[in-house]
Amino acid sequence: MKVPLLDLRAQHESLRDELMGAIARVMDSQQFILGPEVQAIEEEVARYSQTKQAIGCASGSDAVLLAVLALGITSGEEVITSPFTFFATGSAIARAGARPVFVDIDPRTYNLDVARVEEAITPRTRAIMPVHLYGQCADMDPLLEIGDRHQLPIIEDAAQALGSEDHGRRAGSIGRLGCFSFYPTKNLGGAGDGGMLTTGDRELADRLRRLRVHGAANEYHHSEVGINSRLDALQAAVLRVKLKYLESWSEERRLKAATYNQMLQDAELEFELVPPFIRPEARHIFHQYVVRVPAHRDSMIRHLARHGVGTKIYYPLPLHLQECFEYLGYKEGAFPEAERAARETVALPCFPELTEAQQRYVVDTILGFQA
Repeated sequence: MKVPLLDLRAQHESLRDELMGAIARVMDSQQFILGPEVQAIEEEVARYSQTKQAIGCASGSDAVLLAVLALGITSGEEVITSPFTFFATGSAIARAGARPVFVDIDPRTYNLDVARVEEAITPRTRAIMPVHLYGQCADMDPLLEIGDRHQLPIIEDAAQALGSEDHGRRAGSIGRLGCFSFYPTKNLGGAGDGGMLTTGDRELADRLRRLRVHGAANEYHHSEVGINSRLDALQAAVLRVKLKYLESWSEERRLKAATYNQMLQDAELEFELVPPFIRPEARHIFHQYVVRVPAHRDSMIRHLARHGVGTKIYYPLPLHLQECFEYLGYKEGAFPEAERAARETVALPCFPELTEAQQRYVVDTILGFQA
């Protein structure tokens, strides 16, 4: 049996006619950049995320960059974030001229360790950027309290977390700004790159709309220097079709995760394998189903690959150890939990169309692994 990490073809086939109709609608309109399709998906994502404003842009990476720019964060200033995340989290801060300041992670959730955030604040700190990793929100209430006390806005990097919740609040509605990605492999994925920001602040939303079109409030009249980062209508049309199914897909992912948990609990493994921890206050949407294997992880991955099971390591090298961030001065050992997670975690196949037979094969293959 072959079990891929993710099967986008299965999802596409079930929606093919709807998607082709939506694409044809845009082609017939010949309006490809922004326009009514983009406005519609913005309104729909705003409602879904329980927030007032949504602003489409060209990618999730640009969403984080635009959030930093919209808050006026610039050279010499600092943003606190996680070292255990996709590169765009840190690079957006650096591209704005600011300095990423990393804080270690909670070893259970892989999100920011909120108990360590306050000690990282300096007079140069301008924002705190938690990452809702793998589809589970960071513990937001302590972060909001710290932000209020120090007058620091919270930017939610929710690229992997559309529809996830913390105490019933949707990702992207809790902080000052939320940032989402529609990369094809996301729970809500487009047919290419795409991103979106959410906020309850109308003035901030208006600035984001300017910044995504070179800082222009009106065509050819620029009040500030922005970037070119517009969501195109073809992506918006595809996303509008898929958004209608997102809740059912998230429920299917949750059920797959629960099935894995039960199968792994029932299995008598000869080595330690730790399933995902779910915060009781959180709604986890399982963008990834990530387990921790403290010993022999890489050997297990090779064993699974030989038997046709797809896996992936998110993320093998924390940001503070990336070559391009050497100038920040962090050394190996600076964030031991992030480094340990990079050595021990691996994602198993988890997508809505995954069958129970495929899951059984994955677990049986893990059972057959001998360290």
